[in-house]
Amino acid sequence: MLKRKNVAILMGMALLATLSGCQEKAPQAVFVKSVQVVEPVPLAARQTKVYSGIVQEAHEVSLGFKTAGQIRQILVKEGDFVREGQLLACLDEADYRLGLEALQIQYDQVKDEVERLKRLYEGKSVSGNDYFKAVAGLEQLEVQLQANRNKVEYTRLYAPVDAYVQSVSFSPAEMVDAGTPVFTLIDVEGMQVVVNIPVELYRERSRIGQVSCRSPFLSGSIPLELQGIRPKADNNQLYKMIFSLPAGTDDVTAGMNVDVDLVLEGEENSALTLPVHCLLEERAPDDD
Repeated sequence: MLKRKNVAILMGMALLATLSGCQEKAPQAVFVKSVQVVEPVPLAARQTKVYSGIVQEAHEVSLGFKTAGQIRQILVKEGDFVREGQLLACLDEADYRLGLEALQIQYDQVKDEVERLKRLYEGKSVSGNDYFKAVAGLEQLEVQLQANRNKVEYTRLYAPVDAYVQSVSFSPAEMVDAGTPVFTLIDVEGMQVVVNIPVELYRERSRIGQVSCRSPFLSGSIPLELQGIRPKADNNQLYKMIFSLPAGTDDVTAGMNVDVDLVLEGEENSALTLPVHCLLEERAPDDD
């Protein structure tokens, strides 16, 4: 009886083992790998270099009278904006005007005399030598008369361009010589941006494409046009680049600091490059 019971237990255990072996394994989780598409780019692709620049006037004009004299009136002050042709100052013209009037009287007398000699010459009453000598004297007086008119005109000093008055060097009643600078003007018709670049960029200057400047004080980026690069480096081994601002740019003033963006164009047929992470292998977690 005991043997039959043991046999039954063994048979039951064998049956359970057989049934458990027939069961299907549970499906394993599928590992999904994320993929990011990256396009290769030229090794020398377009780059943007940022350098500090400063806005400067294209020209600084030292302005003085063409004749000597005593300053009678100065009509502008430092910081004023003046238009081309605006009167800035004038000299006392009294002596010049007296000289002009005296020469005008002499000229009128000689002119009348020449007219009289002309009639006599046409009537063969005066030799040609006397007549032509009088004509030559009249022409000389005419030249002197024009020179005196110019001296009177030179007592007035006008602005040659639209500009700001940077400095005024004299006051009314002071004496000045011809050519002595009375005003220093900042020419605003051609504002420039000056940038100092290192030798590495100077050697790649042919790649420089679009250039613009920006500043917290400007409403946006302003395009620049290259005017030239000085071929000689300074003591700091920097090369000076000069850019012109578009006409009518009113947001910038001389002395303003700006950031200059220089875009370097890529070279043709250059090698391709991929980001570093594209070369790293990402492995799925090991199955247990």
